[in-house]
Amino acid sequence: MGERFDMSRPIYAQIVERLKAKILAGVYPPSGHLDSVRDMAAAAGVNPNTMQRALAQLEAEGLVYTERTTGRFVTEDTALLEQLRDETARAMTAEYLEKMRGIGYGPAEAAKLMTGWETKESDSNE
Repeated sequence: MGERFDMSRPIYAQIVERLKAKILAGVYPPSGHLDSVRDMAAAAGVNPNTMQRALAQLEAEGLVYTERTTGRFVTEDTALLEQLRDETARAMTAEYLEKMRGIGYGPAEAAKLMTGWETKESDSNE
């Protein structure tokens, strides 16, 4: 993870968000084995209890499960992952559109900006 934490919000909640994003992006694929709590805590620079709390939250949400002898794994439920990915994308889009409205852009203008974005991105990568 290596990113800094926003000290105005609970660290475990930020870890939940980061791990959830990695699961939804496929960094941790369905059925993928997660490192130990200690290793993940060390990588994130947090107390193992904080990491344990974050993983317990992900387990409560059904994104992670524990096998008693072999550790934690990402859910195999790809339908759940797709549903969460879709919900996350919708929330991010709503937030984007709200910010665009704040500077006087309507949804159509914001969409027009986005359609040209991919072309600009690929041109700049060459």
